[in-house]
Amino acid sequence: MKFSLIVLLSFFLTGCSGNYNFAWFAINPFHSQGSSNIEFLIGGLFTTISVSLVSLILAAILGLIVTLPNLSSRKSLRYLNIAYVEIFRAIPVLVLLLWIYYGLPSIFGGSLSFNPFVAGVITLVLHESAFISEIYRSGIQAIKKGQIEAAKSLGLNQSLVFIKIVLPQAIRIITPALLNQGIYILKMSSLISVIGLGDLTRRANELIVTTYRPLEIYSFLVLEYLILVLLASYFVRRIEKKFEIK
Repeated sequence: MKFSLIVLLSFFLTGCSGNYNFAWFAINPFHSQGSSNIEFLIGGLFTTISVSLVSLILAAILGLIVTLPNLSSRKSLRYLNIAYVEIFRAIPVLVLLLWIYYGLPSIFGGSLSFNPFVAGVITLVLHESAFISEIYRSGIQAIKKGQIEAAKSLGLNQSLVFIKIVLPQAIRIITPALLNQGIYILKMSSLISVIGLGDLTRRANELIVTTYRPLEIYSFLVLEYLILVLLASYFVRRIEKKFEIK
């Protein structure tokens, strides 16, 4: 184990060949250029967090709406749910993003177009709502039928039973899975950089064009996402512990 760490450290310090000259000053906070580069890279943090949070909130809302037809006794409505879930789970996120940003405006002759932020949010919401819909469904099905029957015996109609009895308990059950899906959205948001969104990944790509230091800049980008995901995971664990979700 120690030998492997030594070999890995030697690789980063000396390189696997003599063709690449390492320049870690490019991301050294105590170096003038490194400090400037880091400030530029971190500048995309707000955009990354914003697109992730907005997408998670909207996907959670749409996911619930998509789940409702699956609870109906009518087969036609359940088929709509199945079709939506299967279609958007099958399409790769990047392909869906490119179609919404570049392809969809062509259908409407350019009258309908989105900026990178909106196109990215729409993509993530459509894709993730399909997965979140299934999370809702599993949570709703976990509610004991005896509670539903008891609520109906008290005179509550089907809508009130769902809103007051089923949904609150289902949300509590699915909270861990829903929050973990948010972490997945955070990581997938990096794909939006391909259409020009100024997030962490886009800024790293722009900086590499001017500095020609891909290894150093991408190493810092990896560190940024690593810290973000670890912090988000810590937050999720705290939420689970606070509400004693098992």
